[in-house]
Amino acid sequence: MPPKPLLLDQLPQDWNLGAAPAYRRQQLTEWIFQKHAENFSHMTSLPASLRQHLAANYELNPLAHVRTQGSSDTTRKFLFQLADGDYLESVLIPANPALYGGRADRFTLCVSSQVGCAYGCKFCASGLNGFRRNLTTAEILAQIMVVGRLGGEKITNLVFMGMGEPLANYQNLMTAITVINSDWGLNLGARHITVSTSGLAPRIRDLADQPRQLRLAISLHGADDDTRDRLMPVNRKYPLAQLLDACAYYQSRKNQMLTFEFILIRDVNASAAQAALLAAHAKRLNAKINLIPCNPVAGLPWQRPADVDIKKFAGILKTAGVPATVRLEKGRDIDAACGQLRLRELEAKAES
Repeated sequence: MPPKPLLLDQLPQDWNLGAAPAYRRQQLTEWIFQKHAENFSHMTSLPASLRQHLAANYELNPLAHVRTQGSSDTTRKFLFQLADGDYLESVLIPANPALYGGRADRFTLCVSSQVGCAYGCKFCASGLNGFRRNLTTAEILAQIMVVGRLGGEKITNLVFMGMGEPLANYQNLMTAITVINSDWGLNLGARHITVSTSGLAPRIRDLADQPRQLRLAISLHGADDDTRDRLMPVNRKYPLAQLLDACAYYQSRKNQMLTFEFILIRDVNASAAQAALLAAHAKRLNAKINLIPCNPVAGLPWQRPADVDIKKFAGILKTAGVPATVRLEKGRDIDAACGQLRLRELEAKAES
């Protein structure tokens, strides 16, 4: 018997409600997106006949929660199993209260968009086991809804920079963002949603042309082509000049500050020369820099630079007038780099 479709792979106007009147559609959206019902049977304001119809025709939740790893700084990583047996991860990160006037009620969820990754960034665990498939719209949305329910906190910001390349799953991503941003859906403002990309220049232009004021983060990690080529194979298809031109187009359409994500790796890209080049790119594009000391990954050779070198790199950017922060190390004790928890689970299954 073929599997039933996932309800959240469709927008509400496409849901099959049988003979139910139109107003039941709004009730159903409220049960799903506001009340976070886990099962059709829990939707007690709907008539039994409609609940039975929905259960016969759809699956509601595509994720099975496997485990949560929490850390001493309250960062939590959630491992989920999909219906096909594979795994995905989501990471819930509390904000630094020092940046928000002492408030500790801001939580960012790092959302995955693919199972594995085809882009092979040399520092990332997501692609170590290869690319399996795109996540569906429902599988993207379910991460937000289930983590919100399990974590117990209101998620205030989303970043699509978990497992996979979001812009390589563009249609499912944008459908999910429609639900996330809509007042009938999860009702999260577009400026609280960040899409991160390793550098798919044509899709950056597509993202610029859509109407929402989404924030854009570029996983740059190298300030020249030689360094990016070494770390990020995507640079050979979309070299730095092409990528930066696409970023300029995005910035011109959205008139908002970009973010350059830059993992600092000892003896690779943490030099003063790289810092100076990065500052020049950032000033051209009105970008801020998020410096990320390398988070060691089992099976990869990269190492974190010395603290003095990290401080020197950040100082060069700030002297050049470029906003730059060094990301605090959250979740280091829970293998918070993308894909590590999934890899451990797959290795454990292979050994059993």
